[in-house]
Amino acid sequence: MNLAQRFILVNFLALMYAVASYFLAQPWIDSLSAALNNYNLSLIIIMFIAIVPGYINMLLLASLLTYKYEEVKMKREDFSPITLIIPAYNEEESIKETCRGIKLQDYPNKIEIIIVDDGSTDNTIEEVRKAKLDNLKIINGEHRGKANALNLGLNASSNEIIVTIDADTFLYKNAITRIVARIMSNLNYAAVAGNILTKNERTSRMVRIQSWDYMLGISASKRQQSFFGGTLVAQGAFSVFRKQALLEAKGWQERLGEDIVLTWALLKNGHNVGYEPTAFAFTVAPPDYFNFFKQRQRWARGMIEGLRDHLELIWKGKIYSSYFVAIDLLFPIIDSFFTFVFIPGVVLACFGKFYIAGPMTLLVLPITIGISIIMFNAQRHFMNYAGLKIRFNPIAVVFYILIYQIIMSPICVIGYVKELLSFKKKW
Repeated sequence: MNLAQRFILVNFLALMYAVASYFLAQPWIDSLSAALNNYNLSLIIIMFIAIVPGYINMLLLASLLTYKYEEVKMKREDFSPITLIIPAYNEEESIKETCRGIKLQDYPNKIEIIIVDDGSTDNTIEEVRKAKLDNLKIINGEHRGKANALNLGLNASSNEIIVTIDADTFLYKNAITRIVARIMSNLNYAAVAGNILTKNERTSRMVRIQSWDYMLGISASKRQQSFFGGTLVAQGAFSVFRKQALLEAKGWQERLGEDIVLTWALLKNGHNVGYEPTAFAFTVAPPDYFNFFKQRQRWARGMIEGLRDHLELIWKGKIYSSYFVAIDLLFPIIDSFFTFVFIPGVVLACFGKFYIAGPMTLLVLPITIGISIIMFNAQRHFMNYAGLKIRFNPIAVVFYILIYQIIMSPICVIGYVKELLSFKKKW
């Protein structure tokens, strides 16, 4: 079965699920219609709180079931020299671990390391010098944001293959080798995203819940999208790029979601973007709700920035990446219905009013659990392959499956609104 046939198959299965859901939901629609005295409004509500999300979830599940990982095997002498760019701003506490992770890498060729200091006021650069990294360049810049720092590093780079990591990211052993092998194995790739996990999950329950989002939710989406060559985010925390493709896209733009906007520019230019599930890196997740709110709101605004800058991807890009961007266009609508309709419906259900949240809404739950089980097994396989083990936390898993979206959707809606109303950007 070729890629086009797989794409048709997963969409057919998802569409069949949506059609079946529509017919099964008729009593639900009628019940809500009687309460609202408006059939069309009832249909729209149930479409966006159950049927459309069910279609997207079934599409993801079918994609994961047909996904086949193909390991890249390269001879050590075939690896090119690379440049590693690390933008840093006041990272004296975390950058020590970042440097330690770099020194643990066994890359077969030379790594040019560029640390771009974005106007730090602490001892970030002193800590970098203490690490005594080989082939190190330090660029001192003014505090103008991450995109500017990355572009300074890009302009100073000497190699065609560019790896970027955040200053709080710890690279697991062989991470660079595996992600570079993936991009070098396919000339159509302009970028490849690495597999990001949390490194501070012991610090709070909030981080433990996020760790399952990284492990199951984010990773699942990247596997699905990369299967069709259209990964939508080559995240700054750990990704690899071709320098020429970056220059053609004019580097990173001054955006809250600079990595999203760049990735979509690469896709719009006709390139593929991949994902390497065995290239692990560990990043710091927000330890409390306030910082989680700021981060996810920023990510939501970044998606709107991507849609605003590159909406034509939907009709001008390659068919697979265009399709996934079109799916992203639905998320502001789904999140809005979830926030303003479904969550109040849950409150009503607590008082015995099952007009919106009721037995029918539970039909999506088996798919969500199925995706989680498939992703758990896949991540366990990849982590075992790399010599890592999953730290299982059943309470966090249950909270992630049942409650996480209730927290996420209102945050995303606030982010969407702020971006659409051009609120001041705060990194």
